[in-house]
Amino acid sequence: MNLNMRIIESLSREETFELGREIGKNAKPCSVFALTGDLGTGKTVFTQGVAAGLGITEPVTSPTFTILQIYDGGRLPFFHFDVYRIEDIGEMEEIGYDDCFYKGGVCLIEWAEIIEDILPENTVRIKIEKDHTKGTEYRRITITGEL
Repeated sequence: MNLNMRIIESLSREETFELGREIGKNAKPCSVFALTGDLGTGKTVFTQGVAAGLGITEPVTSPTFTILQIYDGGRLPFFHFDVYRIEDIGEMEEIGYDDCFYKGGVCLIEWAEIIEDILPENTVRIKIEKDHTKGTEYRRITITGEL
C-alpha cells in the first residue's frame, strides 16, 4: 500500500472545489477516491469539483437516498456513491459496486469509512476536516495514496 500523503489547506469553498477539479482532470480509469469527513465539511463541493475536472456539466448532488449516481457526460464515467445510509455492507453487492470500481471510470465514495472493508487496495483516501480556530471556511484536506 502506498502511504504517499499530502495535506492541503483550503480557505474557501472555491479552493476546495478547485482541488477536486484538479484531481478530476488528472484522474485515471479505475481510480477510486474514498472521501471522509463530518457533515458540512465540503465533501459535496469537493465532489462537484472532481466532476467538473472530468468534464461533467450536469448538476452533481449528493445521492444520499439513491446511494449511487452515474454521470456519463465526461471524459470518463463518474460513479458517485454516498454510502451514509448503508446499514449492511451487503447492500453494496446489490448496487453492483465492483462493476463500478473496475469498469474504467472514476469512483468517488462519500462516507467511505462505512465500506472500508471492500475498498480496492489502490484507493486514494481523502479526509476533509474543519478547524474553526482558523475560520469558518478553513478546511484541512489530507490525501493519502497515489493520485
